[in-house]
Amino acid sequence: MSDLFLLALQLSDSTIRLATPLVLAAMAGLFCERSGVVDIALEGKMLGAAFAAASAAAVTNSALVGLGAGILFAMALAMVHGFACITNRGDQVVSGMALNIVVAGLGPTLADAWFGQAGRTPLLGDSARFTGIDLPLAETLRPIPVLGPIYAEVISGHNILVYVAALAVPAVAWVVYRTRFGLRLRAVGENPSAVDTAGISVTAMRYKALLVTGLLCGIAGSYFSIAHSASFIRDMTAGKGYLALAALIFGKWRPVPAVMACLLFAFADAVQVRLQGVPLPLLGTIPTQAIQALPYLATVLLLAGFVGRAVAPKAIGIPYVKER
Repeated sequence: MSDLFLLALQLSDSTIRLATPLVLAAMAGLFCERSGVVDIALEGKMLGAAFAAASAAAVTNSALVGLGAGILFAMALAMVHGFACITNRGDQVVSGMALNIVVAGLGPTLADAWFGQAGRTPLLGDSARFTGIDLPLAETLRPIPVLGPIYAEVISGHNILVYVAALAVPAVAWVVYRTRFGLRLRAVGENPSAVDTAGISVTAMRYKALLVTGLLCGIAGSYFSIAHSASFIRDMTAGKGYLALAALIFGKWRPVPAVMACLLFAFADAVQVRLQGVPLPLLGTIPTQAIQALPYLATVLLLAGFVGRAVAPKAIGIPYVKER
């Protein structure tokens, strides 16, 4: 196996792992924003879910209980966002940023109070987190040229939440474009008054969309603390919620293009990890901080120069007032 092919396998494997929370968060944001609600709080919901999942898993020594706690906490935050901007018609961006700020401080504070480990949760054992799964025949097929190593190294060996994220993409596309719920969801985001006239509750549809957003953000956040890592630490999502939102805009609020953007951002993240401390031709050793900025720089460049005209749902960000 050549060094170049081995590097490609390693980068592909890292890209899939790093893209998992981005994909889940982007699919979560798609439901919310397609219904007409701006959700800049993807970051906060993921961070809150990461804390809740790690805390519950540390206490119960069960990864499933941790996942359930993460999902419930994210859904609760989604309902708070809904209460502020759907029921009370508050500013959706302000509500989302408020949730992000509150959760960023709440998680480390509670972790320090409960566990006394300087704002982090205890390290989790294998039974309290999701570990890698070897797919059938992975080792048997490994000697096969090209395809064998790809199956064994890139496709096999991930934890269950990675495969959940992969299945979520076609599931979300089917729900949004092939079901009655998806048709109503898109209609609420485009013309809520017409939906209301048809006898469908705009408020109920938007709350349902937020519940789905909370569900997917809960899985994404739990991935950080009980799958990709083995504990919760301060700000461990590191802006991934904002990257997911950028991917959603780059994909023009469509599932597959948004996933492609997530993979691109994750690839940039995987590359920056391997470039840290490595001298480059003509440039020498680039400061670590500059290397770490690569995924975010790629986000800015893509949105500024390559996304084109992204037409958002017409009613996004506009509180619906029922006509009397």
